[in-house]
Amino acid sequence: MNQSQSKRQLKFSKLIQKEISEIFQKEHSAKFIGSLVTVSDVSMSPDLGLARIYLSIFPVKSSEKIMEEIEAAKSKIRGSLGRRIGKEVRIVPHIAFHSDNTAEEAEKMDQIINKLNIPPTTDIDTEE
Repeated sequence: MNQSQSKRQLKFSKLIQKEISEIFQKEHSAKFIGSLVTVSDVSMSPDLGLARIYLSIFPVKSSEKIMEEIEAAKSKIRGSLGRRIGKEVRIVPHIAFHSDNTAEEAEKMDQIINKLNIPPTTDIDTEE
């Protein structure tokens, strides 16, 4: 997700990823009881005005509910972010939360692989 970003964008991405993670851990952890929310990536727009924040949520079944709660608290989260990074940036970026479905896709692939009927190799197969 970060391949085409400039050094400046990457610097702000890492800063925002760190701060949003801490905000979730310290200020909003009560909303996530029984779930694990991880900031998996942050992608900045070229003008640094928008931060796309990718969240990985476990268990996957609760991700929709947690994403709704995060969206409802987005202005408070942005305010907390502004208080933390306000002296380092000119403008606190708008934030957009996205679900990172990588873990869910990996789980589906594991299930498919486990269902495959692959016969064990024999000595005859290895001699060829």
